[in-house]
Amino acid sequence: MPHPARHVFVCNQQRPAGHPRGSCQAQGSGPVLQAFWAEQQKRNAYDKVAITYSGCLGPCDGGVNVVVYPEAVLYQRVTAADVLEIFDQHLDKGEVVERLKAPTAVW
Repeated sequence: MPHPARHVFVCNQQRPAGHPRGSCQAQGSGPVLQAFWAEQQKRNAYDKVAITYSGCLGPCDGGVNVVVYPEAVLYQRVTAADVLEIFDQHLDKGEVVERLKAPTAVW
């Protein structure tokens, strides 16, 4: 199996309702993760991009959080509708999606 050029981690942390930190799961990480997997399948990009669900990535109030390595870019407030843009711009072309990138103070 080839080594993928990029690895995407989608926070799928779930906490009890009303938890002060909130959670990416409560903010819609399930559909975001499903959209990443569907796009990976559609593009047959298994050898180029790995996609993994993860626990908490840190800044819960900015969820849904997604990290792309090796660049270590944290995207915040990602929705399923953003996945195509992340694939087209970052995962295919290597260009960061600036409008979704977490501020330097956060990550």
